[in-house]
Amino acid sequence: MLKESYKKDFGISSEIFDKCQKAERSLTDHFTKIDNVSEFNQLKVLKAFHKNKLSDTHFGYVTGYGYNDIGRDVLERIYSDIFKGEDALVRPQLISGTHALSTALFANLKAGDELLSPVGTPYDTLQSVIGIRKTQGSLIETGVKYKEVALNEDGTFNYEMIKKNINEKTKMVTIQRSKGYSLRKSLLCGEIGELITFIKNINENIICMVDNCYGEFVENIEPLEVGADICVGSLIKNPGGGLAPVGGYIVGKKNIVQNCAYRLTAPGLGKEVGPSLGITHSMLQGLYLAPYVVGSTLKNAILFSKLFSTEGYFVTPKPTDIRSDIVQAINLQNEEEIIKFCKGIQRSSPVDSFVNPEPWDMPGYDNKIIMAAGTFIQGSSLELSADAPIKPPYTVFVQGGLTYAQGKLGAMMALNALKGES
Repeated sequence: MLKESYKKDFGISSEIFDKCQKAERSLTDHFTKIDNVSEFNQLKVLKAFHKNKLSDTHFGYVTGYGYNDIGRDVLERIYSDIFKGEDALVRPQLISGTHALSTALFANLKAGDELLSPVGTPYDTLQSVIGIRKTQGSLIETGVKYKEVALNEDGTFNYEMIKKNINEKTKMVTIQRSKGYSLRKSLLCGEIGELITFIKNINENIICMVDNCYGEFVENIEPLEVGADICVGSLIKNPGGGLAPVGGYIVGKKNIVQNCAYRLTAPGLGKEVGPSLGITHSMLQGLYLAPYVVGSTLKNAILFSKLFSTEGYFVTPKPTDIRSDIVQAINLQNEEEIIKFCKGIQRSSPVDSFVNPEPWDMPGYDNKIIMAAGTFIQGSSLELSADAPIKPPYTVFVQGGLTYAQGKLGAMMALNALKGES
């Protein structure tokens, strides 16, 4: 009955359905491990809700200056407890992960300071913020210096070069947890902790910031628990649970978070202003659901990995690899295959399933980008989406899926499209 429904309603061939079922059966033990992590993180979230006595009185609509927004304040205390920070800034006025990272960088770096990336070149949009790609208003334009150290070929840290590039002007280190548009391994919290320990042994005053995008609730611990000073992310990714319509978070040491608040609003105002505009309910309910939804996205990623590696495609991570984010990379053969794959993902979407994605010159990127994202929230990469820069090695990056069922359908429809069967 299920097989016939996939065939009749979505055009999935019997061959691809059978391959998917076989891949799914082989992943049972891995799915169980994901469920255990999700359960642990769900309890962690619930504990923070209980500790801070969340009530429906916190769901009110606050406008204007946002003074005495008790819902916003309890939301930030909950984030502090979950991520083990001293303070948090969680606001709809932070419109993306890049915006939150930009706020943290400009708030804590001044002319003459140096910023170091010990994990290679950051994600494309952050390159513009820093000024690696020349952009008006960049960090480098303000007089901040930037250095980076590439990872070793095997994906490990080049400790010797990191030490050489740290000096008395090094104020902050930025560590991108997820791979971005690259094929390097995403970083586990334990690995991040080892790197931070190494840096702090050289100079304990260096601010260690982790770009946590795509990594929240994937493991039992978060970056602040392994020594990070500040952790930054987006609410239209993991912690928003698919319900937060916008927002970002910055959590960590109190003085660093306060600097970020002054940068986001104005000196002297900081966290005291900034209305929640009635979306605290969505932010909190999304956070409540986030551990479960992240578990679904991880199952989707592993299924994509297994199904496409079985078909002979290079994938990273491998189906059995330990994961630190929700992103799955798949190398296709050419631009035509990328477009077919993304069209298959789009056709499985609940929104705009009838739209055909095409490559375009997207702001912040130096290559044409194709994005498949039939999402309820624009740009949400916790919902099933796929995107790829149109350049060799023709890697498509898949992430998200609020439900496992849609992720499974997306995997089959993408493969169906590559086989020319839809």
